Amino acid sequence: MESDIAAFLGPVDRAMRSFTKEGKPASAVTLTRLYNTRVEDLCDALTSKARIPRWFAAIEGELKLGGAYQIKGNAGGTITACTPPTHFAATWEFGGAVSWIEVTLASEGGNARLALEQTAIREDHWTQFGPGAVGIGWDLGLMGLGQHIASAATSDHAALEACMGSEDGKTFMRGSSELWRAADVAGGEDPAAARARSDRTIAFFRGEVPPDVTHPGAGS
Repeated sequence: MESDIAAFLGPVDRAMRSFTKEGKPASAVTLTRLYNTRVEDLCDALTSKARIPRWFAAIEGELKLGGAYQIKGNAGGTITACTPPTHFAATWEFGGAVSWIEVTLASEGGNARLALEQTAIREDHWTQFGPGAVGIGWDLGLMGLGQHIASAATSDHAALEACMGSEDGKTFMRGSSELWRAADVAGGEDPAAARARSDRTIAFFRGEVPPDVTHPGAGS
C-alpha cells in the first residue's frame, strides 16, 4: 500500500443517518465515489462473479433477483432488487446479524458515481463500535475497486492482509476511522461517544480490544 493514505480515502464521501426500521432504531452508512469508467463497466465489476474476486473476494451463488450468494470469509445473503446497470440491493448476513445493502450507480460527466448504503438495526455492536465497524471494510473495498477499474488489476489478497499489519495499514485504518467518526458526529452522535466508538473500532482492528468486547460484526 502506498503511504499517501489521503489518495485512497479522499475520493470517498461518507455519511451516517439514524431512523426507524421495522419499528426499531436503525442506522445507515453511505459511501459515494466517482469512478473513471462507464456505468455499465462499473456495474459489471460489482456484479460479475468473474470480476468480484479480482478486487474483493471469491463469491458463490446466483447473482440475480432472488438468488442467494456467499462471499468467502465474509457475508452472504439474498439479492432483493436488481435493475442493471443502475441499481441492486441485498441482505447482508454476517455473524448471526442481518443488515441490508443498496447500491445505486449514475452517469456523471462521462464517469460513473457509486453510492453504497448499508443499513443495520442499532444493537449492542453499534453502541460499541459505530459506523466505522462497517465503514473501514467498505473503504478498503472501494479502494480495491478503484485500483481494479483504473488498471484492470487483480488484488493480491494475501499481500493486502499482510499490509494491514504494517504502519501504512494502521495509518489507513486510523484515517478511515477518523473520517467515520466525523460522519458519526455529523449524523447527530455526541462527539465524546463518537470518539469512544471510533477508538474502540480501531483498537479492535489492531487486535487490541479485550476479549469481552463483542466483534464489530458486519461490513466488508
